[in-house]
Amino acid sequence: MRDLPFYKHTDFVAIMACALWGTAFVGIKIGLQYNTPLQFAGVRFTLAGLMILPFVKDFKLKWKVSMQHWRVIILIAFLQTTLLYALFYWGLARVPASIGAMLGGASPLFIALVAHFGIRNDKMTKYKLYCILMGLFGVIIISLNKTSADGILYPAMGLGIVFLLLNNITAGFGNVAVAKYGDGLPPMMLSSLSLIIGGFTLWLVSFLFEDVSLSLNRPVAYYLALLWLSFLSAAAITMWYTLLRRPGVKVSQLGTWKFIIPILGACLSWIILPDESPNLLSLIGMIFIAASLILINRKRVK
Repeated sequence: MRDLPFYKHTDFVAIMACALWGTAFVGIKIGLQYNTPLQFAGVRFTLAGLMILPFVKDFKLKWKVSMQHWRVIILIAFLQTTLLYALFYWGLARVPASIGAMLGGASPLFIALVAHFGIRNDKMTKYKLYCILMGLFGVIIISLNKTSADGILYPAMGLGIVFLLLNNITAGFGNVAVAKYGDGLPPMMLSSLSLIIGGFTLWLVSFLFEDVSLSLNRPVAYYLALLWLSFLSAAAITMWYTLLRRPGVKVSQLGTWKFIIPILGACLSWIILPDESPNLLSLIGMIFIAASLILINRKRVK
C-alpha cells in the first residue's frame, strides 16, 4: 500500500469519502423542505445507484459474479441503505443539521465495538477505546444543546437523537457485513446494486408511513440538492466499499476517519443555513472530536 500514489492511499481516499459525506447535511435539510424523509431518501439512493452503473467495466461478468452473492447484496442493501438511512433521515428531520452532523460523530465508536465482536483480527485496544470515548464525549456535549440558533426549543430533538444513535449502531453492523461477507464482490457493483435495491425499498416504504406526493413541481433548489446528494452517495459509498475490501484495512481504524463528517457538516451548516450558527457547546464538542481523531491516527502513523 505504501507504493500507491497519494490519491489512492487508504487514508486519502477515506478522507475524501468522509468529506463528501460531510456536505450531505445541508443538502438533506434543503431537500426536506420540499419532500418527505423516506421518499426523498429513496429517490436519492436509487438515483445514486443508477449513476454508478455506466462506470462498471466488464458489466456482464461482474453481474454474473454479483448474482452468485445475491443474499449478501440484499443484506448490505438493507443494513447500509434502507434501515441506515431511514433512521438517519427520521433523525435529521428532528434536529438541526449541525447537531445531526455532530451526532454522526459517534459512529466510529459503534463501528469499532461491532468490529471488536464481529471480526477476529480487529480487536479494541485500550488506547483506541480512550480516543473513541473522547470523541463520543464531544458528541454528548453537543447533544446537550436543546435549542436552535434563535433559542426556540426542539421538542422532538430527543427522539431525533435516538434515531441518529440507532443509525450509528446500524452503520457498525453494515460496515462489518461488507468487510466479512463482501469477499469476491466487485465494489462498484456492490455499491450500485445495494443503493438501487435499498433506495427503491425506501421509496416503497414511504407510501406506508408518509403522505407521499408524486408531483414533480418542486423548486430548482430541491433538484440541485437531490443531484448533489445522489452524486456524493455514489462516489463516497463506492470508495468506502473499496477500502473495506482492501487487505490489511481494519474496519475500526477506517471508521475513525468518520469524525471528519460532523466537523465539516456542522461548519457548512453554520455557513449556508440561515437559521443555524455555532454556540459554545458545539465548539467544545468539536474540539473533543477533532482531538480524538488526531490522537488515534497519530498513534497508528507512528
